[in-house]
Amino acid sequence: MKSRIINSNLRNFAAYLRQEEKSAGTIEKYLRDAATFAAHMDGAPVTKDAVAAWRDGLTVRGYAPTTVNSMVASVNALLRFLGWEDCRVKALRLQRRVFRDQSRELTREEYGRLLAAASGKPRLALLMETICSTGIRVSEVQYITVEAARNGQTQISLKGKIRVIMFPGKLCRKLLKYARQQKITSGALFLTRCGKPLTRGQIWAEMKAVCKKAGVDPRKVFPHNLRHLFARTFYRATRDIAKLADVLGHSSIETTRIYLISTGEEHARVLDRLGLVS
Repeated sequence: MKSRIINSNLRNFAAYLRQEEKSAGTIEKYLRDAATFAAHMDGAPVTKDAVAAWRDGLTVRGYAPTTVNSMVASVNALLRFLGWEDCRVKALRLQRRVFRDQSRELTREEYGRLLAAASGKPRLALLMETICSTGIRVSEVQYITVEAARNGQTQISLKGKIRVIMFPGKLCRKLLKYARQQKITSGALFLTRCGKPLTRGQIWAEMKAVCKKAGVDPRKVFPHNLRHLFARTFYRATRDIAKLADVLGHSSIETTRIYLISTGEEHARVLDRLGLVS
């Protein structure tokens, strides 16, 4: 019989993730999923059957397969840390996606409407432009500094990897103008009124707040979707998936491919062009 999950397990797991230099976003997600699993177990012994039942229950409750697999990965990491390797379970087997869900796709035109809706919120508008024109992760916003704007590039160190991100010239000018207006002479540009870096949750909430005014489905509006829009636009301009993977900071081109899957509508147009129906 396996041990039960107690609060100290989760605290020690959090410390381990920080020691492993996981990103803040990754740590937050792993701990959230681990806490969800612990609440489900409610003090019951952890066994392989129990973990499998939890995984299968997520599917029954309507969680998307990709979400289930993401949560399973978090819990498996917790179980590995605790030394309970024999309790780990396999992810759901998924067929490689041929096209992505168009209802979640942020278009270039919708992006423009979001910027227009945020015109009265210069920090938010500039932040969205920065993410979308560079492809950075929301966790990397801290690397957008006055010094980086002056140099036209920033060096990002995350997950044990270092990469250089170039800025469009127009973005540099906008960032430096914003710095002058906010009287920021050095360091990070996107700060709260108290001078602290914006959190992922704050950025997410500010973006959601302009959805109605922009007339954009809130399901499409979150920071990572700006990164997806950058990826698709960059690839259409260069047709260089290896370079895109480097810019995005992906270790595998297979990860980059996910960003480039066409929508169902685009896939249908390709099928029509085949001319195989008389």
